[in-house]
Amino acid sequence: MTTPAEKPKIVELRPSIYQIRAEKPGSHVYLIKGSSKNVLIDTGMVANFPYVRERLAEVGLDIRDIHLIILTHEHFDHIGATAFFFDTAVVAAHRLAANKIEMQDEFVMMGKYFDLPAKPFRADIWLEGDTMIDLGNYRLRTLHTPGHCSGCICLYEPDHNLLFTGDTVLAGGLLSGIFPSGSISDYVNSLQRLSDLRTQEFYPGHGRISTTPQEDLQKAVEDSRTLLQDSKVLFEALNTKASFLRLFSGVRKARPPSHENRGGEQG
Repeated sequence: MTTPAEKPKIVELRPSIYQIRAEKPGSHVYLIKGSSKNVLIDTGMVANFPYVRERLAEVGLDIRDIHLIILTHEHFDHIGATAFFFDTAVVAAHRLAANKIEMQDEFVMMGKYFDLPAKPFRADIWLEGDTMIDLGNYRLRTLHTPGHCSGCICLYEPDHNLLFTGDTVLAGGLLSGIFPSGSISDYVNSLQRLSDLRTQEFYPGHGRISTTPQEDLQKAVEDSRTLLQDSKVLFEALNTKASFLRLFSGVRKARPPSHENRGGEQG
């Protein structure tokens, strides 16, 4: 019986655009060889750094040959290995992701729970929506796409209609879940904006690439709307009004006396 050929671990998707396939449970890492600068989109888990370094060597690059790292969001499986590039590369992330990384907000990043420890790093550039990064042969437009978490971005290449989606949407229109700092309603809005783009392919942080982006994005919009409606039904069933009343009752009881009351007591 013949054994199936092993899939290549680094694939050239377009001229000078490479996908370093994920070693589970990490994320894919994307390499763009720019005309004068080399860029990594995400870096994967701390534990997978030796794997990423080996894949870069396969295309003739060393760690010091990476000039810019763009992080699609702040989760450990996408940012963990960034610390190994920090001394020689500029790191960019959306300002909401950059703030959590700088504050080492483990409630959102989750790295210490699931990954090997690594020295802290920071984002050198705090991105906003519609920032343009020009690499000469490719341009990357930053799109703020909160939902999965608050600091999510996608990167759109307008000249070739390519989209790097991180965990915002996966091939087949799959949603990647809503984690701490995320929002279902933000997710719906983000996916609607992505579906308006002219996209030939999109490259997600996990799984296969999408060669049917319009269909996949439309499905993601529909599924996210369904998720929003389902969550409304859930909150109605949980009787959230009663829960909020109990919460605020406890807050009122714990509230310290006002300045006026304290003055009156002294008199």
